[in-house]
Order: sequence, then structure tokens, then C-alpha cells
Amino acid sequence: MRDANDLRMAPGLLAGALKHLSRLLQAEVRLAKAELSRNLTRAGMGLACIGVALILLMIALNLMATALVAHIAANGVSVGMASLLVGLGLTLVAACFAIVGRSRLTTTALTPEKTMQNLQRDIEAMKEATHV
Repeated sequence: MRDANDLRMAPGLLAGALKHLSRLLQAEVRLAKAELSRNLTRAGMGLACIGVALILLMIALNLMATALVAHIAANGVSVGMASLLVGLGLTLVAACFAIVGRSRLTTTALTPEKTMQNLQRDIEAMKEATHV
């Protein structure tokens, strides 16, 4: 019968622990890659929204300039004011896209939260295991 404190078992136990640690770290790396990939997709969508906002803003500025010219040229209100209202509306839509895009590019939105939680949990588990 083997003694529970037999030191001959230590190398095998250490090798097993290192194997488990290696698997754990590989799983964490896979999780981090998946989370970063998701966050990069999110950032891409944010950049696309900002791009759409910029295009709409250019159109809005063009319409507002046209509205001003039409208003001055006609000394009337109907055509120029209509173009001005459309331009202001597009500016508001562009602002909404810019806000959505910017919110997708914050550092908190791009942080790999699950990986950080898992790493913190793993560190705590290792600390508890070493205090046996």
C-alpha cells in the first residue's frame, strides 16, 4: 500500500498539473481570440456607421448650401426652406449614426470581458490550490 505522502508520486502529479495548466491556458487563448474577433467585428460595424454618417453629412451640407443659394436667389421661402429642412434632417440622421458608431468604438465595448473574468477565476483557483 502506498503512503499518501510518498514523494515518488510528486513528479507525476507535477506533470499532470502542468498538463492541465497548459490545456487551461490554450483554452483561454482560444477564448481571447474569439472575443477579440467579435470585438473587431463590432469595431468594423462602428467604423461603417461613422462612414455612413460622414456620407450623409456631406449630402446634408450640400443640401444646406443649395438651400441657402435657392433662398437667396428666389427671395422666397418655399424651395429654399424645404431644402434647408431636408438638409437639417439628414444632419440629425448623420449625428445618430455617428453616436452609434462612436459607442461601438469605446474601450469598454472592445474589452475581452469573458477572458478577463476567466483568467481572474483561474488565478483565484490556482491561489486556492497552492494553499492546500
